[in-house]
Amino acid sequence: MALSGRVTMDFFQGQAVARRKTALFVFLFLLAVLLTICGVYAAIVIVFFVQYGNEFHGWWHPSLFFNVAAWVAIVILIGSLYKIIDLWKGGVRVAELLGGVPINQSTSDPDERRLLNVVQEMAIASGVPVPHVYILPKESGINAFAAGYEPHDAVVAVTKGCLSELSRDELQGVIAHEFSHILNGDMRLNLNLMGVINGILCLAVIGRVMLDNRVRVRGRGAALLTMFAFLLMIVGYIGVFFGNLIKSAVSRQREFLADAAAVQFTRNPSGITGALKKIAGFPRGTRLLNPHAEEASHLFFGSALSGYLAGLFATHPPLLERIKRIDMAYPELAAARKRSEREITESRAFDDALVSDTGIQALSGSVRLEPKQFIASVGNTQAVHVEYAQKLVADLPPAIIEATRNPLGAEALVYCLLLCAEEQTGDPMQEGKCGTDQATGQEIARLRPLISPLGPEHRLPLVDMAWPALKNMSHSQYREFRADVQQLIEADRTVSLFEFTVHSLLTNRLDTFFGLVKPRKVRYRILDQVQMECFELLSILTRQGNKNEQAAGEAFQKAVQTLGIGRSLSILAAEKCNMQLLGRTLTRLAETSFDLKKRILSACLLCIGADNRITVPEAELFRAIAENLDCPVPPIIPA
Repeated sequence: MALSGRVTMDFFQGQAVARRKTALFVFLFLLAVLLTICGVYAAIVIVFFVQYGNEFHGWWHPSLFFNVAAWVAIVILIGSLYKIIDLWKGGVRVAELLGGVPINQSTSDPDERRLLNVVQEMAIASGVPVPHVYILPKESGINAFAAGYEPHDAVVAVTKGCLSELSRDELQGVIAHEFSHILNGDMRLNLNLMGVINGILCLAVIGRVMLDNRVRVRGRGAALLTMFAFLLMIVGYIGVFFGNLIKSAVSRQREFLADAAAVQFTRNPSGITGALKKIAGFPRGTRLLNPHAEEASHLFFGSALSGYLAGLFATHPPLLERIKRIDMAYPELAAARKRSEREITESRAFDDALVSDTGIQALSGSVRLEPKQFIASVGNTQAVHVEYAQKLVADLPPAIIEATRNPLGAEALVYCLLLCAEEQTGDPMQEGKCGTDQATGQEIARLRPLISPLGPEHRLPLVDMAWPALKNMSHSQYREFRADVQQLIEADRTVSLFEFTVHSLLTNRLDTFFGLVKPRKVRYRILDQVQMECFELLSILTRQGNKNEQAAGEAFQKAVQTLGIGRSLSILAAEKCNMQLLGRTLTRLAETSFDLKKRILSACLLCIGADNRITVPEAELFRAIAENLDCPVPPIIPA
């Protein structure tokens, strides 16, 4: 049974919904600011009336109102900017605020190892960089969250209770739920909510501080100061009310979508429903003790708060409603996945070796695939992708897996992939192909015989698996690594598709992480603004996918028409279609809107899939293009 029909929203629709949710919370935020201004103005008028009595005439004083509006706006702006700057590091900062501790990639703890395996499999299956994984060691409730501005700076964190209380299937369901938030654009929206809402909560904090630390003044002045502080705190809770209202309005429906996506990813509704049922019967439920849990409550898998107000402005639907929706939507899958207690015990004993036995074949040569089917897979992970990722990882020698868990091994792994893909021979240190030190050279010599026999389907997943360890390099180490990769790629004075793909994946992720480039912003929303870049991109792809001149010309014209370029264009000459031009073209196209990116990727697939077959190099190239456009592509799986 295909599950894609259950979750009808594709990656690009998810991004559009996230933007509409942003517009909703901006409207509610402005309304909260306006009401807060009116409340502070009313509080000041009341204090003045008590102080001066009939000498203070009327309720409307324009100059006073505009002064109050200016000062309230400044306070809210400062409060929001402070939190936005504080969250500049993205998901890592959120995890730190909530008491998170990063899990060592080389951990020997079986529960932590199981969590890392599940996250790694889900990342490979969905085509996103493997995120950093954190644990909240002081939280015994069962909960988890994903946070970050982009997939490449995402963090997945789980509580100690989540790690110790859930089975592998249940943990996989929770992690799949969080990956849905990564893929659907929820993370940036959630971090923006944390920053903006902090501003409208500032007045309540100021009023509380004034009450707790009011100056001891005798007589009427002390009473007026206390009255004003009390009124200011009451008015400030307008911000608390609207903050909870905004989080509730933005988050609740996205949780239903993430639950459905979790089933789609795993084809196992009993996983996520098992976790939800276990939470319902667990004494601590999903509650957190950390004082920052309230401001981050909308990030979590389940409600992090308790009490009447938590229920009134719940950021999450009731547990029973979430369970009921899943059971009603997937009754046949729930029945198919029932297993005996013996099977469950065995699966727990072999968590680290769990591999789907569905006979998935390795991708080699080429695969027949309709372009429309391929574009639908962008950001749309299916259970078969997860099963495929599990088998890929299980097929790897333990020494290679271990190498992905430390910076030295990860660096050597990338060098080996580049060397083996081009079938280069000899010692790279002696040939001067990269300026590695002795330790890295020895690691290359150790890993290369293990990597050479692997099929091409393992190459990009290995780059994904090495990603977390590469982020642990120092700035100077990364600069040296980046230069060595560039030198190795240019050693034969040609840039292959695989070399371009690896270089694109690494620099697109790591350059931003290490601060070498600024995060990209949307600058182009109209095709005319990037028409020349689209022309160059389609020309390059058509040349790569079609060696026959006539076939290339026909595929190019079909792609141009699909994209909607009005004027007649001729395909770019073959000698001009190189990887250097492709790199410059993608730099500009990366700043297009998601609506435009979908059209561009659809046209790209027409170019490389004109013969209804996509080869491994073509698939890798499309992955590099999609990565540059911030669109995750899961692995291609043979029919």
